[in-house]
Amino acid sequence: MYFAALLARTEDGWEASDTELDDVETLSDLTDLAREASVDEDTVIVYIEQEGAWFGVVRVDGEEDPRIYVSDASAAARSSYGEILLTDELLGREPGAEDEIAALEELVGLDGTEDGDPDEGPRDGTDTDAGEPDPDHDPDAVPAGPLGEVGVLTDLGLSEKVLLTLRTDALVEIADALGAAEVLEAVR
Repeated sequence: MYFAALLARTEDGWEASDTELDDVETLSDLTDLAREASVDEDTVIVYIEQEGAWFGVVRVDGEEDPRIYVSDASAAARSSYGEILLTDELLGREPGAEDEIAALEELVGLDGTEDGDPDEGPRDGTDTDAGEPDPDHDPDAVPAGPLGEVGVLTDLGLSEKVLLTLRTDALVEIADALGAAEVLEAVR
């Protein structure tokens, strides 16, 4: 089960609303949703949580690029909403590289051998050349644990250290640190 909330800063404090993510398919869609909730291009915090698994925070300040923090990237990668937050940039990948590689492999039918010849390497999994990449290491693997900008809420009252210790159902603690607990409780 998912829960999503928007916290928009105004000159009178924070306004909170729960939100549906049914029409959100990309980070760009999520950013647009946050900007629509913004008053005078002030800060908007989008909180997404998959119960018992992970949470993510997206901060949008006016027209700046969104800043993202995910509590457990590997858990989020198994979630449709989590995949929205795990951009190539956040994962340290070349944008679109995964799509290009998959398309090339499909077109050429690459099986890891040249000209269909069987692999001549050792069968015991040892590496004969120290310069060769480890076959068990997947550069596209999503790391377990926190990922993103841990200082995303520091200037709003939530330290990096506290953010890193939060687990699921962290919204109450985040809202409390921001001074938005009362307005959040009204919509929850």
